[in-house]
Amino acid sequence: KIELAKIASQKTGVDQQTMLAALEGIVDTIKESLIEKENVYIRGWGTWTLKHRAQKTARNISKNTTLVIEAHDIPYFKPCKEFLEAVAESK
Repeated sequence: KIELAKIASQKTGVDQQTMLAALEGIVDTIKESLIEKENVYIRGWGTWTLKHRAQKTARNISKNTTLVIEAHDIPYFKPCKEFLEAVAESK
């Protein structure tokens, strides 16, 4: 985060501590929204959503046991089309 804040402060002319505080605020807002089961859309970048993982049975091969992994949600980022195209063109 510090490196990202440093680069952004150089590009915008805002001091690094202010940029770091803004970055922390953005990250915290995304986390809170996902915890509240709300999607986050950032135009030109992508979408943060939750993906549900169903309960499944797994095996621990070293101990020769099975265990149940409970159903859970995980954060998922899907980049927008423009972002994917920009990355593809940069090669």
